[in-house]
Parts: sequence; C-alpha cells; structure tokens
Amino acid sequence: MRDGIKAILKQAGDLEVAGETDSGVEAVQLVRRVRPDVVLMDINLQGMSGIEATVEMIRHYPDTRVMMLSMYDDEHSVISAVKAGARGFVLKRASDGDVIMALRMVAQGGTYLSPRVSDRLLDRIQKGRVDESTQALPLADLSPREIQVLRLVSEGKTSKEIAVMLDLSVQTIRSYRKAMMKKLKVNNVAGLTQLALATGLTRPNSFTTEAND
Repeated sequence: MRDGIKAILKQAGDLEVAGETDSGVEAVQLVRRVRPDVVLMDINLQGMSGIEATVEMIRHYPDTRVMMLSMYDDEHSVISAVKAGARGFVLKRASDGDVIMALRMVAQGGTYLSPRVSDRLLDRIQKGRVDESTQALPLADLSPREIQVLRLVSEGKTSKEIAVMLDLSVQTIRSYRKAMMKKLKVNNVAGLTQLALATGLTRPNSFTTEAND
C-alpha cells in the first residue's frame, strides 16, 4: 500500500515523501523530527491506532495537518477522525487524482472528505439519522482502539488474530472485549456484532461466524 502511495505522490511532482512508518508511535516521533506539511495517516496502524496517533500529534504539534486514509466509510470512523483533529478523510479505493487533490487541499490549510463519505453523511443527516450530539451515538462511549477491536471482532476475527494484527497481547484484546460488552450492555460476541451492523461499523458480508478464543 505504501509503495502505491509513493508512486502516486511521485506522479504529482509537487509532493515529496519526507518519512514513512506503519507504527502509530513512530508516526508521532516522525512528525516531531520532520515537521511535514501534511500527514497521510492510515486509520489502522500497529500498536497505536491512526486515530490515537492523530490525537497525540495535534496535542503536541497543533499546526499538524492530518489526512486520514481508511478502507472504511462508516460514520464512527469519520467522526472519530475529525474529533481527533484530522483535516480530511480519504478512502483507500479513491482514485490517484482524488488522493493528490485531497493532500494538496489539506496541505494548503483546507479540508477534504471523499465524495462517498460526504454523500453518506449528508444522507444520514437529511434522514435524521445523525444526532446533533455524538454522545447519543450507540458507540460514542468507546475509545478509538475499542472501535478498532469491535470492527475486527464483528468481522469474525479471534482474540489471537486481533492481537497479532494490532501488535497487542491476547489478554489486552480480551480485556477490550469485556469492557465493550459492559459499556454496550451486551453479553457475547453476537451482541457486539449486531451493534456493529446496526451502526454501520461493518457490513453484513464482512463477517463470518462468531469469533472464538
């Protein structure tokens, strides 16, 4: 994925890669050292998530402009990214031209939402399905990391698989699951999956069976 992004940026001519990493912690350190004009942040990173890394970047370096990159276009991912301080949200399936345009807009101090994302949010607002207060959202009490774990759980991943993907311990993943069940008032993985589906966090064809440890 990163090689593809670098190839796209090379085509642009006016955009140069100053650094790269697949770790959220290292991304924050890179910003401290390099101070880039714009950060293209993958929402799913090892260890610290893209959302959490963005929060840290903005907290220490308020002028940092972050463009979130994600394969997901659900409401919670977008709202979490914006609340974290991201100036834009672009989907991984966006065209090369859209990615370049988005980076240029954010680098120049503007904002950008992929058309699919903005259309979906506008549709939900017009239909009254987005509350004025994000605290009213079913998953609003979950942390960015819990949202990330919930999505993977709802896709049928086991605790061991999620631990490997996020570079965390199995016990930590199990603790996240228990905490989410308590917050969301459900008793099992099936309940978590139903909520993920109901809120648009995952799609009906994105999961298989209930994940077992």
